[in-house]
Amino acid sequence: MSVAIASRQFKPNDAVPTAVNDTTLEDIERRLDRATELDREDAVSVLRTARDDVEALGNDPDVDEERRQAIEQRVDQRLREVSDRETYGGRLGAAMNPEEDDAP
Repeated sequence: MSVAIASRQFKPNDAVPTAVNDTTLEDIERRLDRATELDREDAVSVLRTARDDVEALGNDPDVDEERRQAIEQRVDQRLREVSDRETYGGRLGAAMNPEEDDAP
């Protein structure tokens, strides 16, 4: 018995290809660095994708979980910073360390 998948014939003992997340923690860290140079909209898009990828790596037994969690926290912090940047008038320093007179 064989099964046609995507116009290819597979026999029951053939390995069926599966989608594999090839993203590494290093890839995500590079995206974090790149996001600091992007405008708000692009940065948010890159950071959301990075957050999804770092969460997906939580299911990978070969990934250092402690490092993955630290990167996940950095991604979440960057998302907050980008969001706060607009609230504080584009001044990233004010978004990270608001003073009473800087508060919106």
